[in-house]
Amino acid sequence: MRLERTKDEIIVRLPANIDITELQNMLDYLDYKEKTANSEATQEDIDEISETVNKKIWSKFKAQRKKR
Repeated sequence: MRLERTKDEIIVRLPANIDITELQNMLDYLDYKEKTANSEATQEDIDEISETVNKKIWSKFKAQRKKR
């Protein structure tokens, strides 16, 4: 593994035998960290949004299951 820093980015080089699923999970986490780095949201704000989204997802899922 090699880590390289340029003016604009950090480059990570990994061997090809790395589990792609685990690598994608790591990249998703880093993407989340990048997108939320400048957020001023509180944990309460995040919990509220999360609860709303989860309710909507489950409502849609239940509606789809009833159609079958």
